[in-house]
Amino acid sequence: MGMLRKLGATVTAVAFVGVGALTVGTTAQAATVAPKVAPKTAVAVPQKAAVKTKYIGRYHLDPRCMKGRVMCANKKTRKMVYLINGKTIYVLDARFGGSKTPTRNGQFKVYRKSKNHVSKLYKSKMPLAMFFSGGQAVHYSSDFKARGYNGASHGCLNIRDKAKLAKIYAQIKIGDKVVVYSG
Repeated sequence: MGMLRKLGATVTAVAFVGVGALTVGTTAQAATVAPKVAPKTAVAVPQKAAVKTKYIGRYHLDPRCMKGRVMCANKKTRKMVYLINGKTIYVLDARFGGSKTPTRNGQFKVYRKSKNHVSKLYKSKMPLAMFFSGGQAVHYSSDFKARGYNGASHGCLNIRDKAKLAKIYAQIKIGDKVVVYSG
């Protein structure tokens, strides 16, 4: 033992599980002697399946759009579909917010309507505005009609067909659903 201390080695006890052997040696010796252990077998752990929304029909409609009067806006297809109890009434081109002012995803309710609204923040006209989340609204956009998808809103859902939107505006009531998603 004195000799090992002089060399700076330590004494290590190594036990072989299942064999019952116990040896005493230096740390260096213990590192070279590896006990034989049966390899671990993989245990199957059940995992939650990824939740994937099944979109419905040609316009990839979110299932939340199937009941009541709903303005269903899909960022991927750039369409807003107006439905009543799952039946498509109108399909309109839609433009959404830019990267700095994105349109929020989610299920909302129309809480205010304003036929000839003008934004106090951006000083822009927002005819046929139906507000659904803070200052975000579905509304007609003359800029969208003129420039198409070259540009973006400040978070609102811009519609380019004023005649169809006017018909929807006449039917929508406070409390009706707006569903915005990336599908």
